Amino acid sequence: MTTTLSLKRGIRFRDLVLFYVVVSLSIRWTAMAAAVGPSILPMWIAALLGFFVPLAASVMELSSRHPDEGGLYVWTREAFGDFPGFIAAWTYWMCNLPYFPGVLYFGAASALLAFGPGTQTLAADPVYYIVFSVFWLALITLLNIRGVNVGKWLNNIGALGSLIPLGVLMVLAAASWWRFGPATHITAASLVPHWSTGNAVFWSSVFLAFVGVEAGSAMGGEIQNPRRNIPWAILLGGAIVAIVYIGGTFALIVALPSEAVGGPGGFVNGIRALSVRLGFGWLLAPVALLVALNAIGTAAANLSSTARLPFVVGIHHYLPDAFGWTHARYRTPWVAIAAYGGAGMVMAFVGQAGTTVRGAYEVLISMTILSTFVPFLFVFAAMIRLQSRPVGPHVRRVPGGRPVAIALGCMGMASTLATLALSVMPAGDEPNKLLAVGKVVGGTLVLIGAGVVVFIGAKLKARRNRVLMNGAD
Repeated sequence: MTTTLSLKRGIRFRDLVLFYVVVSLSIRWTAMAAAVGPSILPMWIAALLGFFVPLAASVMELSSRHPDEGGLYVWTREAFGDFPGFIAAWTYWMCNLPYFPGVLYFGAASALLAFGPGTQTLAADPVYYIVFSVFWLALITLLNIRGVNVGKWLNNIGALGSLIPLGVLMVLAAASWWRFGPATHITAASLVPHWSTGNAVFWSSVFLAFVGVEAGSAMGGEIQNPRRNIPWAILLGGAIVAIVYIGGTFALIVALPSEAVGGPGGFVNGIRALSVRLGFGWLLAPVALLVALNAIGTAAANLSSTARLPFVVGIHHYLPDAFGWTHARYRTPWVAIAAYGGAGMVMAFVGQAGTTVRGAYEVLISMTILSTFVPFLFVFAAMIRLQSRPVGPHVRRVPGGRPVAIALGCMGMASTLATLALSVMPAGDEPNKLLAVGKVVGGTLVLIGAGVVVFIGAKLKARRNRVLMNGAD
């Protein structure tokens, strides 16, 4: 178990496309978006053009310039130096800690609906959600330690857990519309976004839904031919995600009233209502299980990719050297994966403290959005900064060259800043808004502050070691 062992390049093009689908296409966002009503549809378009396109273009070029293990950590470090690189990696690493229980809460709520009314007593039981999250995080961690050839199959299956239910939804919605007419009439006036502090988290979550295309590059050392496969996988996976998100949201809006699809179990509640209305009640159980599987696969994909960041940072000695170890047999960064999975389990307990299940779900989403978007400021800034550096003929540039790349970087930064501002506002039905805001802002500041302390500590340790070595000489 040393840092010198090479990583296994077990991720092929097909695996990478499915990875981008499962890491970006989370079913819960369609339900959250549909709960807002028709005005969310232009917001999908705004998020697609204002955030996803700049992010995809930046990842394509930056991963071609630097296709190494570590992704955004390597790009930021190359552009701005060690400290910004570390903080970008640290915030991205830490942002998934509230994300894991958040997405698994959604999976837990969906799984209950597959087993009939007798299980609904657990729907408001925090213990059930905690146990569900901890169990699956433990299994995901073990599979990823076992190897990328094992862990990737949970990602691949999880992708089907999003595509099949959303496909079923669109078919059911079309049938319901044809037989009974639309549940929501879409007019020009209804498409105008109506912003308020109570629904700000919904607006920001639309942008969060398009996060994920940067994650694959963190495993650059385990992807076969990353310079060729990453850009094409982003184009194909991104097109699937965009089409299905907008189509799935539109289907829910026209088939059901917005109040029927809110909360952690919103999507499956929508499938249940449609399947019963059309006489296909038997569809509920398999679709609910697939939705739960998608949540598990999404958590698995995020854990497998993001755990590579502390691994690379450990190699550079900004975390304990053990983080940079690879397993002698499985050729995986087992210490980084184990530590990351364990931290996610802790968050499953912390996120539930002092609020309801619904409140915990909303807080976890807000914490995820705020901490997730901080490192994207570094990604877009790196995209702009590195335009001044020459590249070889093997690097895939953004069409249009430097002017287009800089414009896309600026557009991405503007969208990111707007999303950060929206993400701190609590949901309208949160019973303790001050507590919710305090958790979101305070928790994020603690995460970033902890990163600063760790970096300074690593620098001081390195300086002491140099002094001791010089003294010994």
